[in-house]
Formats: sequence, C-alpha cells, structure tokens
Amino acid sequence: MSANLPFGRSMRLRRLYRHGGDRLLVVPMDHSVSDGPLGTAGGAGALLAQLAGSGIDAVVLHKGALRSADPDHLHGIALIVHLSASTRHAPDPDAKYLVASVEEAVRLGADAVSVHVNIGSHDEARQVADMARVAESCDRWNMPLLAMMYPRGPRIENPRHPELVAHAGVLAADLGADVVKLPYTGAADTMGDVVRSCPIPVIVAGGPRLADTTVLLSHVDEVLGTPVAGLAMGRNIFESPDAGLLARAVADRVHAQPVAASPRELQTAAR
Repeated sequence: MSANLPFGRSMRLRRLYRHGGDRLLVVPMDHSVSDGPLGTAGGAGALLAQLAGSGIDAVVLHKGALRSADPDHLHGIALIVHLSASTRHAPDPDAKYLVASVEEAVRLGADAVSVHVNIGSHDEARQVADMARVAESCDRWNMPLLAMMYPRGPRIENPRHPELVAHAGVLAADLGADVVKLPYTGAADTMGDVVRSCPIPVIVAGGPRLADTTVLLSHVDEVLGTPVAGLAMGRNIFESPDAGLLARAVADRVHAQPVAASPRELQTAAR
C-alpha cells in the first residue's frame, strides 16, 4: 500500500488487509452469474454465514447477491463488488462486459471493486477499454480496483505460460489496478519471476476444484512459497461441504497461523 495514495483509497485498501501483514485471502463468489447456483443451500447469504469468522479477508460478490446477505456477516470481511459478467451459455463466454459501476459499489458500501479481463479473447479490446474506464472512475471515487486477468482465447495455447501471465499482470498495473489476480504458472520459480515483474500485489487464482484436501493444501503451501500477496480461492472453498472449516485452514496458511483443524476434519470438509 502506497503512502502517496489519497486518504480514502488508502483507507479502503487497509480494510482489505483485515488481518495485518501483506497477504490476502479473497473468496470470489461471483461464479453464480457465469455458472449458475453456488451449490450452497441458501445461496450467497448462507455461504457468508459459514465464512464469517473464518479468517478470510474479503469476498467478491455481484451487487444483487447483497440482498440476501446479513451485514453482520461482513463485519470482519471486506466487500469487493464485481462489475463484470458473462455466462457459460453465451456464444463467447470469454467476452466479459460491465453490469455495475463504481458509483453503485460506493452506494453499497464496498471496500473495493473488481473487473475481469480475458487477454487474447476475441473481445479483448472492449474488455481492456472497460477496465481503463473503471480505473478512471476508481480514481474519482478513491475506490481500490482488483483486476482479474486471465490469458484466454483462440490464440492462447498455454494460459499459464509465464510470459503471458506476466504480461497480464503488468497490463493491469499500467491501466490503474491496485491488486491483480493471476493464474498460477505451475511452478514456484516462474511465478516468482511474474510477481517480481509486476509493480502491484499479485494474488493467485485458486484454479479448478481439488477434492483431496491434502493435495489442495499442498498446492496452497507451494503458492505461498513464492512472493505472492495471497490467494483468491472460490470454488475450492464454497463447493466444500464445510466451507468455513476449509476457509479457516487456508486462511491460517495465508496469515501464517497454526492450522486449527485436524487432517481428518479437513478431509471430511473437502468431500
């Protein structure tokens, strides 16, 4: 966090780092727009109740999902309102478009906003332009911006190629993002190179669902062995039968706290 930032933006950024230090655990819950219901009875509101007090730093939600949320469950969790959308049923699911504004996020009491850009997609030009406009609005409202950047499209052969991932990160920084979410390159050394090439904090996307908790936590430890600023883990947490327990196990690692749950409890939570 830069001391040169305007007070309002700096204050909101500090709210993201709920547990001190320089690492974040963000739980994206915006998947319901792209893929359908989250799979948790009661939807986002019930999931937030499970995550309350789990040690996570922030959640990502679409504006309408907040109607079913209890503000008490967000007392210790920062709110990031997601501004982008598309569905997997669209002719081009990679073509993200804006469905909310920074001004709406301010009215909702958000601590930050997020946008999704797929570089290499057919619709890349508009998505990049959309992010630039959102960044300008964030400057006007002193709102932190999380850019979710993925190499995805017809010319992308390896979406985890270090050069592509590094390009996505510096693109987000150059256009005004405060934090960037990137895919893991698959190796600690190349991910370290990506982080060192990016002038803003990098958090790593959680990736596909891993049902085996031992494998999942081993992956978390590998990622955290690099100089990343944390994790953004969605489906691996909210598709777990005990989202709160699994979130606590990951949060303890992100924030370097002892793991409270036993391996058997964690394995049960992931099934």
